[in-house]
Amino acid sequence: MKIEQIYTGCIAQAAYYLESNGEAAIFDPLREVQPYIEKANKDNAKIKYIFETHFHADFVSGHLDLAKKTGGQIVYGPTAKPEFEAIIATDNQKFKVGDYTIKALHTPGHTLESTCYLLIDENGKQHGIITGDTLFIGDVGRPDLAQALSGDLTQEKLASYLFDSLRNKIMPLSDDLIVYPSHGAGSACGKNMSKETTDTLGNQKKTNYALREDMTREEFTAELLDGLGLPPAYFPQNVMMNIQGYESLDTIIEKSFKALSPKEFETLANQSEAIVLDVRHENDYVKSHIPNSIFIGIQGNFAPWVGALIMDVKQPLLLVTPEGREQETITRLSRVGFDNVLGYLEGGISAWQEAGFEIDSMQSISPEEFVSGLSETSVIVDARKPGEFSAEHVENALNIPLDTVNQNFSEVSKNEDFYLHCAGGYRSVIMGSILKSRGIHNFINVEKGISGIRNAGLKLTNFVCPSTLK
Repeated sequence: MKIEQIYTGCIAQAAYYLESNGEAAIFDPLREVQPYIEKANKDNAKIKYIFETHFHADFVSGHLDLAKKTGGQIVYGPTAKPEFEAIIATDNQKFKVGDYTIKALHTPGHTLESTCYLLIDENGKQHGIITGDTLFIGDVGRPDLAQALSGDLTQEKLASYLFDSLRNKIMPLSDDLIVYPSHGAGSACGKNMSKETTDTLGNQKKTNYALREDMTREEFTAELLDGLGLPPAYFPQNVMMNIQGYESLDTIIEKSFKALSPKEFETLANQSEAIVLDVRHENDYVKSHIPNSIFIGIQGNFAPWVGALIMDVKQPLLLVTPEGREQETITRLSRVGFDNVLGYLEGGISAWQEAGFEIDSMQSISPEEFVSGLSETSVIVDARKPGEFSAEHVENALNIPLDTVNQNFSEVSKNEDFYLHCAGGYRSVIMGSILKSRGIHNFINVEKGISGIRNAGLKLTNFVCPSTLK
């Protein structure tokens, strides 16, 4: 059976392509649909179906653009109520793609409409299963994301649905079945995903905590809900965009790809209440940046951090980008629904300086300078996740995870100088930029983060593997 992953997105997302005898199907397409169209053209295939496993929260799906450009029919599972034309499959309904058969298996739990698609070859052999967010490699979908859509839902109720879906629909299937999930490590739709993107169902039955045969419903619920952090604020907004529809990506790029002179940029920033988003490398931002701009570097886990920290997908944005990466930045923002880009600074930060506008910088030191200047009274803020901090940290450091800075920045002293670091230097500069935009300047960024501090010879708390921590 010919099935392949043809694109990996900004949050370790996987979209799958199935082709047989001149017909093709796409599962959970990402917003950039051109790769799918090119792949189908190369294979002389017509895209017949666009299968959605559920209404996604962490990215805007490309289903509408793909259907419009190819004539493919969008398919959702039972109970889905999209506000556009789609086939709402019944449980166990079969669809033909050339010689292959795709069978819809309704698997509520992550969301009510969650559906897996069983792939059956021309000989009737079950080859694989597209599991969406029902089953990941090493994990299952978190059951707390759909609560915002209905007052009758609780995470406990959805966890119970997922328990039944896994045991009644997934686990009875053949051990040699290949599992194709829609996300891998890096997605916030689960808490313990593997970096691997496929596996056999048999191996998952042996290694995935959620598929233990002797697990009770109560044990499953407790383990599934343990350690779940708050979902990013933009998730419900992406869900609604996937339900209600959205502007074409082509339209978004056309209206957002506007080169602005420094004067035009400054005027628009003052008139529009736009956030100036600087996506260059953190080292460049530290040296010079527009005052009150927010740094989230495009070379890192860019789009998820934008969603987690800016939160409102309708927020107007003005971009400072590396030269030649303007359209890429606009596109990657659109993947998570941030479609309100007003333009970008033509000529970058050097043009801004040459025009005579004010610039700012961030005080930053090497790990060696940090270690040599450390004293018993030093205040240290660690921007890493709680699991990273628990595993190993500088003695007496205060843990304020980056994704909580908007809620917890009041914990940071505005009078006493403090050091700020993360794991490698990316997140601390993001946090520093947010603090500076709120008038907090009394910190010193530590370059290279905890890895640099460790290499500089400072003794840290005893290391504990994060995977063993709850």
